[in-house]
Amino acid sequence: MIHIVLYRPEKPQNTGNIIRTCVAINATLDIIGPLSFSLDEKSLKRAGMDYIESLKWNYFEDYDAYLKAYPNANTYYVTRYSNKVYSTFDFTESYKDIFLMFGRESTGIPHDILRSHPDRLLRIPMVPEARSLNLSNSVAIVVYEVLRQQKFLNLSTSEAIKGEDFLINEKK
Repeated sequence: MIHIVLYRPEKPQNTGNIIRTCVAINATLDIIGPLSFSLDEKSLKRAGMDYIESLKWNYFEDYDAYLKAYPNANTYYVTRYSNKVYSTFDFTESYKDIFLMFGRESTGIPHDILRSHPDRLLRIPMVPEARSLNLSNSVAIVVYEVLRQQKFLNLSTSEAIKGEDFLINEKK
């Protein structure tokens, strides 16, 4: 199982987009608070659309509560301060729970947390002048690398709703 862990997210639109991604890939969303917005805000629901009702999620008051709930979590921390690119990590063991933590839009993951896990820091490459990417884009980039390495286990790789041959059989 993949867990997307958001450390004190600030923008409900990003969280809503991440909700859609979590539901689409059957991942669990773990949110570490406190939050600066309500989880029932209109903007969160708009971005999350109707997916929010299918979401598997947990809310933790703070980082210590997260650690208490998952004392042996296989957590990776996405940060600009890593020298290791996310695609160099081995995520092929699909039977293991993988936790991918992403920080606040403005400040990222606290540096003391990062310093405590130097071998579990991963980076998304970008030009040297860039500080960061959009949070929901970052989640999608990294989680889809994990899924690719796991050969998209339990995910549809063809059109399941309208049928595999929809484009061929579609009436004009």
